[in-house]
Amino acid sequence: MIALGSKNKLKRFKENESFPNVIQPTRDEALNDFVWKGKWCDFFKNGNPLVLELGCGKGEYSVGLAKRNPGKNYVGIDIKGARFWRGAKSALEMDLPNVAFLRTQIELVDSLFAENEVDEIWITFPDPQIKYKRTKHRMTNPVFLNKYKQILKPDGYINLKTDSEFLHGYTLGILQGLGHEICYSNHDVYKNEGSPDEVLEIQTFYENQYLEKGKPITYLQFRFADI
Repeated sequence: MIALGSKNKLKRFKENESFPNVIQPTRDEALNDFVWKGKWCDFFKNGNPLVLELGCGKGEYSVGLAKRNPGKNYVGIDIKGARFWRGAKSALEMDLPNVAFLRTQIELVDSLFAENEVDEIWITFPDPQIKYKRTKHRMTNPVFLNKYKQILKPDGYINLKTDSEFLHGYTLGILQGLGHEICYSNHDVYKNEGSPDEVLEIQTFYENQYLEKGKPITYLQFRFADI
């Protein structure tokens, strides 16, 4: 007997296959001449700036940003298709042609986007991977940062929004050690003024849970130094 949760996942996987805004390459397809690498302007049928949300979860940020900025294209990336199904479905219901969802592992991002193809990156509420042995899985470790640098335009920004003061501090330390530019840092965006509207006005499912528990939400914007 299949559990209700499993049935819902199977239904969502099936729907994702029919959604025109969902791309689900195999690992082999992602690693070997991925069809849209360097050609995302063809996918969206325009040359507008390209923005990624890494670890997009239910897709609230990808959809929220696409709604606010119709002149930019957004790609939400997550390995859990049953989770971003909600964002993909909402984007279709809202008739948002400037947002798509890509089911893949974040570690493959430099195989899916060409050099200097991306204008901006958002990382929203990633697992902080606090245990020392999990350092390699942190989405702002030097290995991941190097991958982002390859695909990001020289003047492109990266935004990190998290409930983890640990990850916020860890990232600041890594950036300072590598000599990269910290453009903005806020340890409690809803208490301290100054954060961009899109940081304050778009909230994810998990963010709301953190806020109910009284956890401060941090935000960091940075870009790579030309080194």
